[in-house]
Amino acid sequence: MNKKRATTMKKTLNDLTKDDWNTLFPIELVDHNPEWKNIYENEKERIIDKVGSETILRIEHFGSSSIPSIKSKPYIDLMIEIPKQMLFNENLIVKFTELGYSHFVVPTRENIEAYSSFGKGYNVDGTKEQIFHIHMCPKNNVMWKQIDFRDFLNSNLEKAKQYENLKIELATKFKNDRGSYVLGKTDFVNETLDIISRKSSTQDDV
Repeated sequence: MNKKRATTMKKTLNDLTKDDWNTLFPIELVDHNPEWKNIYENEKERIIDKVGSETILRIEHFGSSSIPSIKSKPYIDLMIEIPKQMLFNENLIVKFTELGYSHFVVPTRENIEAYSSFGKGYNVDGTKEQIFHIHMCPKNNVMWKQIDFRDFLNSNLEKAKQYENLKIELATKFKNDRGSYVLGKTDFVNETLDIISRKSSTQDDV
């Protein structure tokens, strides 16, 4: 009884366990919504107005919702470049909190340095508003290669369709396992980034 009461009393996203996330927010893919671009632009403007362009050096819309030719989770993913000295700055985190975001630290893993992540639109009762994900890091973080991935798929419809098919397969298999869904895309993303890197090297040699 006490355990049940403790579970229902959770107040923030930071209180949620991995199982909570998987149960409350299953993987759901939908057709591309042209309005996502406007939603992104409006949120970008809100962030710059709140934080300032001296700290926010660049904002990009990335992830599947930035690729019009494929299905996507109805989330808006933003990549934000900040000066390296501002990484994990408490005052900066407070400003995003005031915009309605919850802050998470993404720990160092493999070749990716630790960086800040923010989420907004999730509710602990499982209801959802428009969901935003922010990945905030300096320009030398390897996460910025996701912009190259976005641009490549937007210029290569065949590769984009392959990615969509993989996502549909994974979403069916791992609807309530967010970690496995993301992990299942890793090889495709890395292989695509290798193609981009080789193509870039070839062009540099010309």
